[in-house]
Amino acid sequence: MEYYKTLETEFEGPVIAYITGDRPGFETRIAQDVIDLFIAQLDKIGPVERIVLYLYTRGGDTSAAWNIVNLLKMYCDDLMVIIPHKAHSAGTIISLGANKIVMTKQATLSPIDPSLNTPMNPVIPNDPMNQTTPVSVEAVKGYIELAKDEFGIQDNQALSDVLIKLSEYVHPLVLGQVYRSRAQIKMLARKLLKNQIGDQDQLNRIIDFLCSDSGSHDYTINRREAERELGLNVTKPTSTQYNIIKGIYDDFSLELGFGQVFDPQMIQGAYAVRRGFIESVVGGSDFFVTEGRCSTVTTPNGPAIQVNKVFEGWRHSETSELPQTAQVLTLDGEVNYEQDNEFKL
Repeated sequence: MEYYKTLETEFEGPVIAYITGDRPGFETRIAQDVIDLFIAQLDKIGPVERIVLYLYTRGGDTSAAWNIVNLLKMYCDDLMVIIPHKAHSAGTIISLGANKIVMTKQATLSPIDPSLNTPMNPVIPNDPMNQTTPVSVEAVKGYIELAKDEFGIQDNQALSDVLIKLSEYVHPLVLGQVYRSRAQIKMLARKLLKNQIGDQDQLNRIIDFLCSDSGSHDYTINRREAERELGLNVTKPTSTQYNIIKGIYDDFSLELGFGQVFDPQMIQGAYAVRRGFIESVVGGSDFFVTEGRCSTVTTPNGPAIQVNKVFEGWRHSETSELPQTAQVLTLDGEVNYEQDNEFKL
């Protein structure tokens, strides 16, 4: 709470923190289910001159990112995005819609070429759950360019055979959606970047780089490249501001267990794993949590840990201050309070 208040003084506007966790097995992503939560937060803040969005995410749904940035701009004239570490993919889309981006020295953006995952996507071979694999827009484009540029295939019949071969692995309707998604992402980026870039040639160059010319969706864009080479309206925080931004990130890292593997062997009893946050000083804290219980059971092969999930979804707290004890929902519906270090990894 004190971090937020100090940050609001530094940047002259109310702060909303939006964090999607990337803990292995408990990853969360930008999705449509947060829109109503943002509305509730923004209604309590009300229309203001500037809103400061503190953002950490590995990405998510493109349309949700578009909705979020437009919703924020309905409540303010000036949107500032603070990136403490990662704002990738859909997080970069949100950042493009800001009037100014504050990036720490370790902060990174990424390309915004989308990947599609529909029920018609190719099934992962030998996967017992029959999960589908995402189809990257740029991977499809790369396949066609490989045939044309590297293998010199130019005549229409040969290119037709290349497409037929591709459609044996990727459903034609998915390929059609790939093309539409590529066109849509360029259109969204163009609309959002108008807040920062006025020159059309520069605008086209930025969009081409973010959508295809970077070569890989895993490519990361640091502050220097974002400012000097892409020409985005990027600024670096002062040392005072950096200490606050880093302090908030360290707190979230501890709370969400960044880099820590969830090990049921270390838990006996109830557990609660917080996986994402939307919070502000006046709006309180919305957090996405998975709650359950770990217990030892007897199997033909000996003792084993059984994990029973009892709740997964969003909860709300009217205060952003985190208590020293945490609430845990048990299987029988009773609420216990246990010290953080006893159950939270």
